[in-house]
Amino acid sequence: MVKLRLVVALLALLVAIPTAKAQEWPNRPVRFIVPFPAGGSTDVATRVIGEYLSRALGQQIVVENKSGANGNIGIEAAVRSAADGYTVLVVSDAVSSNPHVYKMNVDPLKGLTPVIQLSRQPMVLAAHPSLGVASLAELIALAKQQPGLRYATGSGVGAQHMVVQWFASIAGIKLEQVPYRGGAPALNDLIAGHVKLGSLGSTPLIPHYKAGTLRLLAQSTQKRSPSLPDVPTYQEAGIKGLVLDQWLGVFVPVGTLPAIVTRLNTEINKALAEAAIRDGFLQSGQEPVGGSADAFSQLVHGDFDTYARLVRELNIKAD
Repeated sequence: MVKLRLVVALLALLVAIPTAKAQEWPNRPVRFIVPFPAGGSTDVATRVIGEYLSRALGQQIVVENKSGANGNIGIEAAVRSAADGYTVLVVSDAVSSNPHVYKMNVDPLKGLTPVIQLSRQPMVLAAHPSLGVASLAELIALAKQQPGLRYATGSGVGAQHMVVQWFASIAGIKLEQVPYRGGAPALNDLIAGHVKLGSLGSTPLIPHYKAGTLRLLAQSTQKRSPSLPDVPTYQEAGIKGLVLDQWLGVFVPVGTLPAIVTRLNTEINKALAEAAIRDGFLQSGQEPVGGSADAFSQLVHGDFDTYARLVRELNIKAD
């Protein structure tokens, strides 16, 4: 009987240890890795959420921009980090698309635990006014006269590139990608007219669209974004079947205590329910989402399959 009681006591202790650790979390600053440069959609959303979480958790959220290799450097750093709740990754759907086109040193779907979807936004095709096109139809006509028109993307072979190649395939035209290390440097060259087209997330484009310095030709979502009600979707512009959202989401290394994952999910859902934060997201072209970790996991794995199909059908390869 004594031995049985001892075993029961030890089992209870083992169960209590993770619970105690989760209750203590966080007791020091939490690092949020953003695998893209400052100023892009991912960075903007992370800093908005991070400011809220700093207050809600009582600890500083330190945003670390670890860019390079189409987000793979930051993704790999997150996968290799300790699963203690003090490293969090905020990333785009690059975790679903990159494995199909890049040789990665980690498997993001096996090495990361989905926490929550932050937002979705369209990928938008933007044109510098000097290109002289105001619609997708005009761009198609110009591209048939001038094959190989260049377009900027905020990453290498990723969603922003794939959506343009998908469009070009349907339209029967040829467009040439100019990849950048993030949305901000791509936008800078687009505004300056060094490159006349850009396929980017909506966040950095909206201020320049409102100012009239850029024209937005099409957006990739099923329906028009609430932030861009005057911009047609690709489907509305005649490119039937082309629908591809770009999302942002939160992950932690596999092995992070479920209680910490639940706490993060709960607090971020609260943040996304705040009117000021929702308005901030919408004004930057991102539609706040939230929801459960399971729902986000299904999206991540579903898009993994979608990108596998696009890479195969469009014969997309990394340089």
